[in-house]
Amino acid sequence: MNATITRLTATPVRRHFLCAVIGLVVIVLALESLSTFRQSQLTSVAYLAIAAGGLTVLTGLSGQLSLGHGAFMAVGAYTAALMLRANDSGWSVPLVLLAATVISAVVGVVVGVAAARLHGPYLAGATLALAVAVPGLALYFSDYLGGEQGLVVPAPKVPDLIDDAMFFVTGNELSGTKFVAYVSWILLVIVFFLLANVSASRIGRRWRAVRDDEVAAELAGIDLGRARILAFVVSAACAGAGGAVLAMSARIAAPSGFTLTLSLTLLSAVVIGGLGTLSGALIGAILLTYIPPVVTNLGLDLGLSSLQSAELAPLVTGIFTVLVILFAPLGLVGTYRRLRSTRKEMK
Repeated sequence: MNATITRLTATPVRRHFLCAVIGLVVIVLALESLSTFRQSQLTSVAYLAIAAGGLTVLTGLSGQLSLGHGAFMAVGAYTAALMLRANDSGWSVPLVLLAATVISAVVGVVVGVAAARLHGPYLAGATLALAVAVPGLALYFSDYLGGEQGLVVPAPKVPDLIDDAMFFVTGNELSGTKFVAYVSWILLVIVFFLLANVSASRIGRRWRAVRDDEVAAELAGIDLGRARILAFVVSAACAGAGGAVLAMSARIAAPSGFTLTLSLTLLSAVVIGGLGTLSGALIGAILLTYIPPVVTNLGLDLGLSSLQSAELAPLVTGIFTVLVILFAPLGLVGTYRRLRSTRKEMK
């Protein structure tokens, strides 16, 4: 038994593949036992984690601070909306996700070329401007992008083959909400599997070298500009994929859904979970998805009005973020790993 486990985890790719398989099994068990509302909440966790996973690679591994990843999610969401609205939802979901990812990556190339020359607050300011400007394009091209009201996104059709297969395996019908939840989590597993392998590869080591010491990295023959652009493209592609899932889940793509708040939420997720860790991005997405409704319900139970309870949620989230920064500056996952390594050294 131990020898089998050792063979399965002998290389990073095998370990990541084993984790992906386990994750898929857990997803099926969870989605088949939860209500429709809980399934929609899990979809929210998934698309936030997909985008946050890309951002943690950009910020945690390559050292580039972005405050505009909500804009890339908007690109992915509007791409998915336009495709699903065309031909009476004739596009298959994988093709829609692929198109949203590729187009967002192309936009990431354009932004990344400019961002490669910027550092620190200048890069943050440029991406901040991007987050503010991109949603406004929907107002400027209102005839195509729906203006302030946005575009209504048709529910993606569940393929008959997949519906029959899931009914054979689980004994339950595949509703539209559950189908989107499955799509979001399967996509999350695929994205995290790819990001984990890239991070453990030579490309990931180059990103870390550029982050830790630019002069030493350049002396080692690393093209700093190319490394930064590649990190930006990968991160933008992840954000675009997350935005496409968001559009499918919310059934609308509107400028109000991609404000600066979304970009800051993604950054908060990676800071809370731990920069440079995919598990931290997932934990951050979970916390930022579930803390607001829990706090709102708690406020209602304490006798507060609906408005007061709704305003209490961002306050608690903000306080929680500040506490994590003060007492766990490496994030929850990073701090846990530091404590674990310290205990091992003490033994």
